[in-house]
Amino acid sequence: MTNKTIDFLNILHLRGPNIWTYRSVLEAWVDIHDLEDCPSNVIPGLPDRLTKMLPTLIEHRCSIGERGGFVKRLHDGTWPGHILEHVTLELQNLAGMSGGFGKARETSERGVYKVVIRAWQKDVSLAALNMGRDLLMAAIEDRPYDVDAAVAKLRDLVDDYMLGPSTRCIVEAAADKDRRIPYIRLLAEANLVQLGYGARQRRIWTAETDRTPAIAESIASEKDLTKTLLSSCGVPVPEGEVVASVEEAISAAEDIGYPVVVKPTDGNHARGVFTNIMTAEEVAAAFPLAAAEGSEVMVERFIRGTEHRILVVGGKMVAANMGEAVSVIGDGKSTIDELIETQINTDPRRGVEHEFPLYVISLDRFPAAKMEVERQGFTGSSVPPEGHEVMIVRTSNMAFDVTDEVHPDTAELACLAARIVGLDIAGIDLVCEDISKPLDQQRGAIVEVNAGPGLLMHIKPAVGQPRPVGEAIVAHLFEKDEDSRIPVVGVTGSRGKTPVARLIAHLLRLSGQYTGLACSEGVFLDGRQVETPEGTNWDAAERVLMNRSVEAAVFENSCRSILSDGTVYDRCLVGVVTNVDPEMHFGEFYIDSAEKVWNVFRTQVDLVLSYGVAVLNAEDPAVVEMAPLSDGEVIFYGVDGNNEAIVAARAEGKRAVFVKDGAIVLATGAEEVPVARLARIAMLANGAGEKPGVLSNLLGAVAGAWALGVAPDIIRAGVKPYDPTAPLRAD
Repeated sequence: MTNKTIDFLNILHLRGPNIWTYRSVLEAWVDIHDLEDCPSNVIPGLPDRLTKMLPTLIEHRCSIGERGGFVKRLHDGTWPGHILEHVTLELQNLAGMSGGFGKARETSERGVYKVVIRAWQKDVSLAALNMGRDLLMAAIEDRPYDVDAAVAKLRDLVDDYMLGPSTRCIVEAAADKDRRIPYIRLLAEANLVQLGYGARQRRIWTAETDRTPAIAESIASEKDLTKTLLSSCGVPVPEGEVVASVEEAISAAEDIGYPVVVKPTDGNHARGVFTNIMTAEEVAAAFPLAAAEGSEVMVERFIRGTEHRILVVGGKMVAANMGEAVSVIGDGKSTIDELIETQINTDPRRGVEHEFPLYVISLDRFPAAKMEVERQGFTGSSVPPEGHEVMIVRTSNMAFDVTDEVHPDTAELACLAARIVGLDIAGIDLVCEDISKPLDQQRGAIVEVNAGPGLLMHIKPAVGQPRPVGEAIVAHLFEKDEDSRIPVVGVTGSRGKTPVARLIAHLLRLSGQYTGLACSEGVFLDGRQVETPEGTNWDAAERVLMNRSVEAAVFENSCRSILSDGTVYDRCLVGVVTNVDPEMHFGEFYIDSAEKVWNVFRTQVDLVLSYGVAVLNAEDPAVVEMAPLSDGEVIFYGVDGNNEAIVAARAEGKRAVFVKDGAIVLATGAEEVPVARLARIAMLANGAGEKPGVLSNLLGAVAGAWALGVAPDIIRAGVKPYDPTAPLRAD
């Protein structure tokens, strides 16, 4: 009896750099059972069925390296594990997560593959992986599969779990190749993100930052207070007053003079805002709707013109958008509700998800639009005469870029308004008839100051040029040459990781840096043990990078932690590899050969920054082979200064650490600096130095500290009395 199914044996979420890539991935262990005997070219009709289900697979280049490469592989014959990789990636593409890394590799067990896919977010990618398996099985068995429903569900998950467009554009700007600022998502289902590590981090929450004062945010939410402050500084604002009842609202409107605006004092996204109100009856109708959207209601002078949004970042205008009036033209047959659907909502730029720059309009969902239609004598079920224009919304989405048209005086007024309120990032709403002219020439005014403004209108305008607002916010948070990274050290190897990591952290602390350490003995902050369980797991290590006091961090990376989680940091300043035991296999991960073990440990060297250092044990040939993989400098260490790798490195003027005449020596080319005599180092006393690996670990730690810029005098002072067996300091 045959078993032509696809089963997941295990799915790992590798959150950080791993043996496959620098990015977060899902690694699925997939058993294709008897489908191992059924490549795609022997399953009748499979390639055609699959490409009919997913026509966009034609864009996958695959190993062939050209458009249509994967489809060619389908017709030539490829296995379900490989097909699953491409199907899953394409489902993610269709859900809005374009591009992505993928791999499919055989294991030593027949029919079992490792399928690896880029995972922007675990829940979304896991759903895509399961859908990919179901879709593939449907194609194999010639059954229908609702691709549209699957993609719609994925898009819902994207909306639930992925970063919103405003936050995402900032994060992408930070991670850009020109900045390479690392980031940590601090809340799994919210937009709170840390940019940078440890003491050099900044935080954002959508378009608010840790430089956004709470007082300023509170002021911005109180529209009446905001207007008072702006007016006191000479910024033009519409006259108005806060009212507590329909009667007060009507009285205020009559005092100000029609037309007026009725709106909540602390609402947002234009909810409950009614403009161009002409009568007491309209005021009475608008008041309860505005009150439902905020704590108080304001009546103010209506300003003729169009609403605009100016984005101010760090005291500078970086983008500006304009709203647009939306109307329909009667055909003598269709109702206004029908005309809205056919003439407005069919615009492909309109949608309910964040990715759409224009929203879907409905009279039932927008009371202001309903009032606008009713004041013209219609309802949603009315059929206007042919050719008759019916205004639906006087100011819709501000998604029309006008950045290059803003008059300099108006831009300066917007920046002044942000400064008065105290916001580092602000969306300044103003109304005027011509944005290219000063406000005072047209009775224009600033009507609102928004904290945490949405950025989608600027990064994806309906009309006009997208603006690099994410880059502007990153530049506001980090100066051009400012380093967002603290010194990060990663230590790996078959043996000796913990003592090397602990001693490096000790020397860093002596150099005056508040140091975090996550190792197999726990988590330490500035020498204090704050967590006693195993500290090489991802969550414990990440807490070190999230700590704003930490100025340098040291991490022990076991083979298992790299295989099960990846590394917690994206890159490191120093990477230490102590040794590679070719006999130490990890069969539970299908790592069952010396080559595969070596490939795991090389991950540490791959992560060394171009201005960083790989610290390698010169006495382990497998470790020496990793030297060409380092993007940065290489420092070899070993007991014997005549070691071939050390001699060759010194001949090229490079650095090395070894023992000579009974002392640890730091060498740069021919220059040698003795650090400490072995006889005076406490950890080597009473024969301890004769134990396998003890002296080698000491040299590795010394080399790591030297690579970090710790001065020889501090290294000497730190290693001589150091006792690795001393009791740990508990918090």
